[in-house]
Amino acid sequence: MEKHIESLLKRISWGSITIATLTLMSMIIQTPDTCIPETPNTSMTKFPRSSCDSNHRRHLPIDKKNHRLWTSKAWNQQVQSYVQLFGELQNRRLLANHSKVLCVSAGAGHEVRALNRIGVSDVTGVEVIDSLPLVSRADPHNLPFFDGIFDLAFTAHLAEALFPLRFVQEMERTVRNGGSCVVVVERCGGEELDQIVGLFRKSRLVNAVNITFNGAQMTRILMRTKASG
Repeated sequence: MEKHIESLLKRISWGSITIATLTLMSMIIQTPDTCIPETPNTSMTKFPRSSCDSNHRRHLPIDKKNHRLWTSKAWNQQVQSYVQLFGELQNRRLLANHSKVLCVSAGAGHEVRALNRIGVSDVTGVEVIDSLPLVSRADPHNLPFFDGIFDLAFTAHLAEALFPLRFVQEMERTVRNGGSCVVVVERCGGEELDQIVGLFRKSRLVNAVNITFNGAQMTRILMRTKASG
């Protein structure tokens, strides 16, 4: 009786192995339904039809992407804040339509667009990641420009610089003698202000003014570059 049961269990075991093997071979050989070629669809496909579809989603052209960004309320509010800031520099005769301006760490280019709006056309915006056509890619700590070719250098992102001293040195280097460096930082005064001003080794402080910028309390620091030596 025991031998009969043992023989029966062996047959069941071998039968199970055979069925499992055949099932596995069938799965390997057979093409999954999700990968069976489909009839071409002329309509735009927003998502892959299956996990086997190698087609990538279509990217929005840069002109349409920029149009969407530049017509947004948030974008224009920020640009308007820069317009007011640069308008004050125009009133002080530190900025003119013919001025050559460098915007360092310009992000998406709000300041570049603002300068264009007030009539300043010769504006160069740089950032570690470009945002064409307003901002080109360049390392703010190693600017690819000759010495003294700009009339004014501007940044609202000094606090984000990896090496603030090097960042400021490059701003000063690219601005002509008698030109201006303008920095916008979180509202500060006293020792904090002195530390920022102390980064500028080739410029003198003209003034530091507390302002409301893009809804935040900030300090605008104006430096005037001077001849070395």
